Amino acid sequence: MILEVKIEKLRVKDAYLNEQLATAEVLSNPKKIKEMAREQREIKHILDHYSKIELIAAQINDDQKIIDAGEDEELVLIAKEEIADLKKRYEELEEEFKYLLIPRDPIDKKNAVVEIRAGTGGDEAGIFVGDLLRMYTKFCDMHSYKVETMSSSPSERGGFKEIILNVIGEYVYGTLKFESGVHRVQRVPETETQGRIHTSAASVVVLPEAEDVEVQINPSELRIDVFRSSGPGGQSVNTTDSAVRITHLPTGMVVSCQDEKSQLKNKNKALKVLKARLLDKAVHKQNESISMQRRNMVAGGDRSAKIRTYNFPQNRVTDHRIDLTLYKLDRIMEGDIIELIDKLHLADRNEKLEESNMVNAR
Repeated sequence: MILEVKIEKLRVKDAYLNEQLATAEVLSNPKKIKEMAREQREIKHILDHYSKIELIAAQINDDQKIIDAGEDEELVLIAKEEIADLKKRYEELEEEFKYLLIPRDPIDKKNAVVEIRAGTGGDEAGIFVGDLLRMYTKFCDMHSYKVETMSSSPSERGGFKEIILNVIGEYVYGTLKFESGVHRVQRVPETETQGRIHTSAASVVVLPEAEDVEVQINPSELRIDVFRSSGPGGQSVNTTDSAVRITHLPTGMVVSCQDEKSQLKNKNKALKVLKARLLDKAVHKQNESISMQRRNMVAGGDRSAKIRTYNFPQNRVTDHRIDLTLYKLDRIMEGDIIELIDKLHLADRNEKLEESNMVNAR
């Protein structure tokens, strides 16, 4: 009964959105169109899934009638074989449907700011940052996400000390959010003459991109310094005070950007990163009431914890949060990380479903 009520509410909401999308008020507001169209797609996906369940339930009912009648032995045999397959498919669809009814976090639909920094391991850690950058860039290309470099600091022997990206697309943050944490690599560096395996690390932080209406920054709380860019970039970059460093005085957060020739562009990029960090800080504080177990499992809490190991000699990658090991590191480094992402999201949904069942049981 509860399920039927939920479905009916979704049908009413779908009809309402359909009407609103045809009004002059909505048609004149591109942002509103995008938001409402996205919501309607999600509702239709749930309703379509429910229709599949209803269709299979009807087929099972028809087959059961044939079996109960028992008038034709051949038809009964066919119905019994078919009903077994239908019941298996029904259970699969019903299980998937439970996950669809779990409300998505509204922040998941946002673009993402991805920060990758070298950790322990010296030059090899910087090279690993470059490898992770390539992995994520290739993944984004596969899924038609747009990637913009916000800030970068190349290391002397290749790779990066740090690089910050703005990733743009539908539900980017929701897709990538479980990548936050310490990524560890085990391999033989090119400079290693005795073939010894070295271990180094890089940290990844995925933040939801903040909109101006969500994060208000008082200009008087900012200290903005300009300085001459360093590193590669051409004469106009290195000989003018185009680089910008912004310090948010209340929190002490510091963001620098020097990739652009224009001081204004560097300032705007730095502000975008700062807003993303402030939004993440606010969301993180708000979520402190979430159970410690779930935060540890899906990297919503302690980002200092090692979440994944990339072992090159064994062509192995292990995600320590869900005890998942895959022997296809070569493909993963080419951007094929969707299985890792899907398994992490499945673990998260299972945890949410368990919490929901506990609440309903009270």
